[in-house]
Amino acid sequence: MKVIDKIALVLIIIGALNWGLIAIFNFDLVAALFGDMSIISRIVYGLVGISGLWGIKLLFDD
Repeated sequence: MKVIDKIALVLIIIGALNWGLIAIFNFDLVAALFGDMSIISRIVYGLVGISGLWGIKLLFDD
């Protein structure tokens, strides 16, 4: 597994855990750490989204 694949996987896991926290406890960890829709939060959300797209590639790799 390449380094970029591992980074993408970590970001996908962070995103999944954050969505789980939102669903179960109504708590947004990214917003709590970096501020509600601050530039850093938006970057984190963007990176998680891009990683999700990269994860589609990982799904079909042999």
